Formats: sequence, structure tokens, C-alpha cells
Amino acid sequence: MFIDIARIYVIAGKGGDGAVAFRREKFVPKGGPAGGNGGKGGNVIFVANRNLHTLLDFQYKKKYEAPKGANGGTALKDGKYGKDVIVQVPVGTLIKNPDTKEVLFDLDEDGKEVIIAKGGRGGKGNSNYATATNKAPRYAEEGRPGEEFYILLELKLIADVGLVGLPNAGKSTFISAVSDAKPKIADYPFTTLVPNLGIVKYKNYQSFTVADIPGIIEGAHEGKGLGHQFLRHIERTKVLLILIEASIEEIQSTYNTITNELEKYSELLSDKERIVAISKIDMLTEDEMIALKKIKIKGYNGKLRMISSVAGYGIPEILDELWHLLKN
Repeated sequence: MFIDIARIYVIAGKGGDGAVAFRREKFVPKGGPAGGNGGKGGNVIFVANRNLHTLLDFQYKKKYEAPKGANGGTALKDGKYGKDVIVQVPVGTLIKNPDTKEVLFDLDEDGKEVIIAKGGRGGKGNSNYATATNKAPRYAEEGRPGEEFYILLELKLIADVGLVGLPNAGKSTFISAVSDAKPKIADYPFTTLVPNLGIVKYKNYQSFTVADIPGIIEGAHEGKGLGHQFLRHIERTKVLLILIEASIEEIQSTYNTITNELEKYSELLSDKERIVAISKIDMLTEDEMIALKKIKIKGYNGKLRMISSVAGYGIPEILDELWHLLKN
């Protein structure tokens, strides 16, 4: 299962209590104060891990609690700190306030970590309260509670290329042809129900990532179809590859539908570099190919690519173009 939103509860550890204790020494009132400080509570820390690609684990475990610090001891011994809880999340995870939707942290790099909830401070032992007028204090400080609250996790896949198009445009076939990804491929709409991430091994041992986003339909930005649920993943991509099925007569209107939905969802998508490719050209006759090559798409100034993922036609050229855009 692919899960990209989760609401969880985090609890940092309470600080340990300070101790009330006295040492036994001659000529020292009541032996002198010797209570140690309590240990600090553990933190809840989130770390980005590039080997994770879903928030599925957070559907089963929704509460993360760090241990509390140990209480102070006798003979000025401080309590141990509570152990931090390390939570691994996919690279590209946003941590938000669940009420205001404000982004608190953006874990957009592998290994990046943040303290989400800070552990409480340990209480001071009675040795800290001795004064010239009060040489034998019989009180100590309690440990402070750790932070605790709900947070919202939202995953936006980080990929170099975002693969978009209407249902049955051939996106799954394309990503399976250029990478080791194994998406479901069938001759009916919405075979791709979750985003797929593939790594394209390019020339000279170089590579880039492609995200196959489930089919967009008109009204996707309003929640129709599957698009609204997964359009967020396109925001992180550097280049958009728009696939339009060759058998569709209205190529211009299809392009308009796709670009309108992307731009209505987020203004960030309107400025992204894009390549438009006509897919499944192996299904066309020679006359249809000649007519197709004469088509010009309004609003797109680049070269219109013709590809067949099944036959491999045009695939090397489009990978070269994608690499050139990414490198620059």
C-alpha cells in the first residue's frame, strides 16, 4: 500500500525528579545536602531515509513516546537522560500543524533530522538549594514534562521527472521500459492507483528518478478521479513529461486539460520545464504518422516527441532530452 498522509501523536520524555538526600559528615548539619539532579527526558527525532517511499507504518502505529529521565540519586549522582526515539520517514516528508496546516519542518534531504518534541528538563536536587542561611534544604525540584502534541505527516515524492497524462496514456508502460519499476499495466483507465517511482540508469553510470503519477482527469484539482490525491507529488519534480495517447483525436484539448489541472492545483507547476510526447505510435498507420508530425500544440514551444514504449521507438532521444534539461 502507498500512504502519503498520516496523523500521529508524539510525546517527549518527562524529566527526572531531583533527589532529597544528605551525606554523613561530622560537623556538617544533617550531613549536608547531596541530592542529585534528575535526567533530561528523551526527545522524539524524525530522520529522512531515502530507502522509504511510503508512510504506511504510521497507519498502524500512531503514537511515539520517548522514555522519561531517571530521578536524581544520593551522593550528588544525577539521573540518566531518557533515550531519544528516532523515527524514520521517507525523504520529502512535510511535518505540519494538523490544525493550521502550517509546515513546521521539511525533510527534503536524505539523513536530515529534526527534533520534533523536546524532552523535559530534569529537576534540581536539594544540593542546588543550599545557602548560607539554609544549609540543609529538604526539598527538590520535580522534572518538567516533555512536549506532546499531534502532528500531520504529508509525503511529497522527490523525483527529477514527473510523468503525467490522462488515464491510459501509457505512463506505466513508459516507466517500466526505462527503469526497473514494475507498475500494473492493463487496457483500462486508472490501472495506476498509487504513484510509482523508478530509477533511470542513464549513460556513463549516471541516473535520474521518474515518478509516475496516477491519471489526471478534468476537475482533478477539485478532487475528481485520483488526481487531487496525488498531484502534490508533482510539485517536487524538476521536469514534467506529459504523455498524450496517439489515438486521441483532440491532442490540443488534451494538452489544455492536463496543463489547466496542474496550474489550477499549484502555481508552482506552471513554470516547470516540460516535454510533451505522443505515446503508443506503434498503433498508427503510416498516413496517420505523417499527419501527426504536422501537429503544433499552442502553448508549447518545444519539439513534440513521438514514442512507443513497447517498440522502444523514440525512447533514447527523449531520455537524452530529459537528461539535458535536468543537467541544466
